[in-house]
Amino acid sequence: MFKNILVANRGEIACRIIRTAQDMGIETHAIFHHADRNAPHVALADLCHEVESEVPVAAYLDIDQILKIAKNAEIESIHPGYGFLSENHIFAQRVEEEGINFIGPTGASMTLLGDKIRSREVAIKADVPVSASAEYLDDEQAFVEECRKIGYPLLLKASAGGGGKGMQIVNSPGELGEKIQLSRGEAERYFGDNRIYAETYISKPRHIEVQILGDGNGDVIHLFERECSIQRRFQKIIEESPAPNLDTSLREKICVSACELAKSLNYRNAGTVEFIVSEDNQYYFLEMNTRLQVEHPVTELVCDLDLVREQLLIAANGKLSHSQNEIIQRGHAIESRICCEDPNNNFAPATGKVQSCHLPSIENTRYDIGFSEGQEITSDFDSMIGKLICYGTDRNAAIQKSIESAGKMHILGIDTNLNFLLAIFRSEAFSEGLLHTGFISENQDALTNSSIYEENKDIAAIVATMEDPEVRHFMKNSSNLHRSIGSWRN
Repeated sequence: MFKNILVANRGEIACRIIRTAQDMGIETHAIFHHADRNAPHVALADLCHEVESEVPVAAYLDIDQILKIAKNAEIESIHPGYGFLSENHIFAQRVEEEGINFIGPTGASMTLLGDKIRSREVAIKADVPVSASAEYLDDEQAFVEECRKIGYPLLLKASAGGGGKGMQIVNSPGELGEKIQLSRGEAERYFGDNRIYAETYISKPRHIEVQILGDGNGDVIHLFERECSIQRRFQKIIEESPAPNLDTSLREKICVSACELAKSLNYRNAGTVEFIVSEDNQYYFLEMNTRLQVEHPVTELVCDLDLVREQLLIAANGKLSHSQNEIIQRGHAIESRICCEDPNNNFAPATGKVQSCHLPSIENTRYDIGFSEGQEITSDFDSMIGKLICYGTDRNAAIQKSIESAGKMHILGIDTNLNFLLAIFRSEAFSEGLLHTGFISENQDALTNSSIYEENKDIAAIVATMEDPEVRHFMKNSSNLHRSIGSWRN
């Protein structure tokens, strides 16, 4: 096993990787920008190294600076987490060129699968279902004709994209010209690559993904599926496993397809193959993420294993530590992304200082948190600051656990989506498993006008008052009336 590891990330995922590495006896190194000097991952790591930049996010993307730190500290392995450089093929290649183990797939796999157009070609060769599509090749008229063949509505996507950037729904031929320009412009702005493609737009689809592990030599196993349909602006908010109301035979087909795709590339380490499922139970390849996913904890809970540990074992030993027959799915897990944003104001990002945070101690509840009390939450990074993960013997038990945990959890000093999550959990449609990617937009008025927001105002005010240092000092030092009387009065 590796002597040490450098975690090239921040926030909750850095903490999560550091804890597993330390449990395995591996010395942990963290990087941090000055803006993160008081962040939990800095306090948790064995050794820390500052990365400098005027723009905080740029520090975590500085390959040269990170590799210099790694060489000076004689680092044996680097884990990229998710986001930042996690799917950057240049970073992966340069890490290995330096003789350092990259905890993830090869740079070649990243190059191929990171391009949505090329990855669809890989899926087709592996006999994985793919929806009808057309690539824009700098001939708009030819592209328009190909789109006509696909039929409307259709969806435009950025080839190098992710997170919903560059995506445009086109309902009719008259909208196509304008939407092409919008999609290409956004793709260029966010990814420096204006290539786009069109595919069949599936109304009310489910977003189902499969966690896989590969040894790099053709041996691949799946860890079953996750339901990721609760999204806003094409970004996931709630994920769960197993997927509710999913036909058993369809589940098996999707999991097998995920493995076949990964096997065709001799895929190494952890990855996630994503699919869209239509209302008539047809499924189509969407993309493959060549990294650890934000929502990996739900898989860990239902499969009873540590995915970061599995990643490290694969990287160190070059083989899987489990066979497919050993992977068993038990119970149900639900993850909620805790974001600093205002759901009542079109999910506008929120900033401010975390005055206090109460995480209730509840059985089968896990908190993956990337902030600490007193920390300033700025607009420099993503709005997600943590995750709430709840486990139950079945889906209803997991929902009730999520309601209890989200209802008793309080983060004061900054707006979060906790009440919005609670409203989703309490909704009839969610309880019945009537999930699709338009769930939030379809139910937004009911979710944002929920009585939960009013119910929690008094609770938040009481908690805030009790957490105030001056109030606590006054209560501690004030005289006790009944003690001075010497007896109770009826």
